Amino acid sequence: MQRAAGILLSVSSLPSPYGIGTLGQAAYDFVDFLADAGQKYWQMLPVGPISYGDSPYQSFSAFAGNPYYIDPDMLIADGLLTRDEADAPYWGDEPARVDYGAVYNARFALLEKAFDRGWDRDKTDVTRFLTKNRDWLPDYALFMALKRHFDMVAWTQWPDEDIRLRRGGAVAQWAKKLDRDVRFFTYLQYLFQKQWDVLKAYAAQKGVQTIGDLPIYVALDSADVWANPQKFLLDQDNIPTVVAGVPPDAFTADGQLWGNPIYDWKAMEADGFSWWEARMRSTLERFDVARVDHFRGLESYWAVPYGDPTAATGRWEPGPGAAFVNMLREKFPNSFIIAEDLGFITPEVRALLDLSGFPGMKILEFAFDHHGPSDNMPHRCPVGSVCYTGTHDNSTLVGWLADVDPKDLAVAKAYLGLNREEGYDWGMLRGGMGSPSRLFVAQMQDYLGLDDQARMNRPGDPVGNWQWRMTPGQATPALAAKIKALTTLFER
Repeated sequence: MQRAAGILLSVSSLPSPYGIGTLGQAAYDFVDFLADAGQKYWQMLPVGPISYGDSPYQSFSAFAGNPYYIDPDMLIADGLLTRDEADAPYWGDEPARVDYGAVYNARFALLEKAFDRGWDRDKTDVTRFLTKNRDWLPDYALFMALKRHFDMVAWTQWPDEDIRLRRGGAVAQWAKKLDRDVRFFTYLQYLFQKQWDVLKAYAAQKGVQTIGDLPIYVALDSADVWANPQKFLLDQDNIPTVVAGVPPDAFTADGQLWGNPIYDWKAMEADGFSWWEARMRSTLERFDVARVDHFRGLESYWAVPYGDPTAATGRWEPGPGAAFVNMLREKFPNSFIIAEDLGFITPEVRALLDLSGFPGMKILEFAFDHHGPSDNMPHRCPVGSVCYTGTHDNSTLVGWLADVDPKDLAVAKAYLGLNREEGYDWGMLRGGMGSPSRLFVAQMQDYLGLDDQARMNRPGDPVGNWQWRMTPGQATPALAAKIKALTTLFER
């Protein structure tokens, strides 16, 4: 690929009168902004339906789209809602924050109205969509119908053991009993994909490609685990024996206990990693580029006994390694896949990354260490890497500059010639733009000059994350022109 630049912005962070960003007009406006700013990539966070903690990395499905992102205005234009119906619910009071409680309480009731009007009208197209996605959609729709029936508790707590463990004819019996809700959740996926396809085509016309985020692990409370227990390390009652996390480090004395079930990699390798192949194929059909989160977990992963209170008791176990990477290379030979190679990186992880040929990531906020040169310093970024100001787990540039060790800041100032006239944050952006990396990506918050009130996620903090939103008018033509000038200067 030629040198290029992009912006990281979650769909949830788009402006919208409906409490959360959607695939509606603001998404098209943002594509226009990207094109005007000379940006060739829009990187998003995962777009699946969210579960615990409102995190896009804890989804009810690795394949489904988030119903929150279905745009009510487009449903009005499609004859499925009225203006009064869309305007009536309470969506929250803060335009710059997502009120997930308000969105949850109002969104599905509104979408029920669209389903009531659209199911019979669209039945032929929905049937075609269902057939195309038969490997995952029937299980997902039934899973969500069952969760609704059982008051949204995790599937591991469903009182009916037969359906919890998918015994005998329980799946068929419950699918018949909950037929309306199964059709409802099927229809929502049809609506999401219909709106997504139009937006993606528009982005392509504007010369903007999409980068999708593929979390390595799936949530325990997901259709993926419920429908495929044999692919995970579970006991006879389908309860995990070990869960995912990362070990203690300088930042977290107890490590991070993520709690996701861990794959039975031996069982997956035995059938050629078919589930993973289907998942990657689905991701690359939805997005132009896939970013594989926590790539190091493919070489070896931190396994914590289920029920332990912290990740400190975990141990390293071998991952699928070269066999998995070779499957991706064979099945997706011409695809653009980014490896998130952050964390505890060993020579073995580097060797696996080299084998894959995937570009790794370099983070500017990790670059300027007064203890010695860092591999994240711009001049050290390999051509075949992706340089970021920071990820969704990091501070914004303004937040980082406010909290960074003064000795590290001194290194950054000397290296980049940071000055008040340009703005320290814009000096950091200039450093990333000028790096050898073929692709440079910055958070939208960094171009807007926002502090850590706009930070998307603080790892280890279970509340208050994933809420930041742009407000109407922030992405101005003047800002687009300023970004384009910098992008052009560095031939991106």
